[in-house]
Amino acid sequence: MEQDTRGRLEDILDREIEVAHSLAASLAAERAALTGDSPQAVEQKATDKIRIFGLIEKLETERRSLWATPGAQGLAATVADRWRTLLELTARCRVANEINGHIIHVRQNQIRQLLDIVRGGPAITYNPQGKTFARALRALARA
Repeated sequence: MEQDTRGRLEDILDREIEVAHSLAASLAAERAALTGDSPQAVEQKATDKIRIFGLIEKLETERRSLWATPGAQGLAATVADRWRTLLELTARCRVANEINGHIIHVRQNQIRQLLDIVRGGPAITYNPQGKTFARALRALARA
């Protein structure tokens, strides 16, 4: 029984590691899309990322269920390397996702500033000391 549980746990962790590698690749592709000029590419990469998160959630549920079986905690030492690998990959993915979130935030601010300029709102400019201030401009277009 313990050998069967160990094999199943190792298999699930191996699959989680594989999916985590896929997530890391997806996040890298998403970063490239975010710095590019194709909204369709960004949308596709976000769809891929959501699909991968679904796989991660499914595997996580399987692993937790298996871990709850009697005697599974006694296997901690035998799967420690896999678990450590998974945690390291997860940490790298979290950092990559935070970077992508920052890129999205910067892009949103850029778009907001451009829309303000087009609408005739105050433009953010810098004085000689490097401090920002708003100065009203004429609208480039009126609807």
